[in-house]
Amino acid sequence: MFEKGDPVDHKVWMYVVYLAISVGLTIWVGTTLSRNGLVFLADVFADSKLARAVNQLLVMGFYLLNLGFVTVAMRSGTSIPDTSTAMETLSLKLGLVLLVLGVLHFCNVFFLNRYRRGRLRQQQPMPPMPPAGRLPFHPQTPPPARA
Repeated sequence: MFEKGDPVDHKVWMYVVYLAISVGLTIWVGTTLSRNGLVFLADVFADSKLARAVNQLLVMGFYLLNLGFVTVAMRSGTSIPDTSTAMETLSLKLGLVLLVLGVLHFCNVFFLNRYRRGRLRQQQPMPPMPPAGRLPFHPQTPPPARA
């Protein structure tokens, strides 16, 4: 099908390796976040049933968003004449996938932590009422002089 040394051959192999690594990374990160994030979500929502449901929704959204990005970013308009160019392009593409994974993770943690802090703030008892009047002013008298 391909002639030896054909530039398309390098590009096709680059696409195959890119998809295999990107999908593998996405599944690994998704399952790790799902398993370890459940404890965090249980604390955020203070309800294990709700935490499991939100965890499943977040994981599904994570997969859809990241795999969508992987497929959109797969296309390369540059020609790939040799293996070194293929590796450089592949590393750029995988680096973008890793950055997107990291940004998605930190956004999730940031917003969930903000929600958790708000919930904890609402659960704190109200502080006592401030004083209704003013305290009388007593000027400080200097200590008696020593003779």
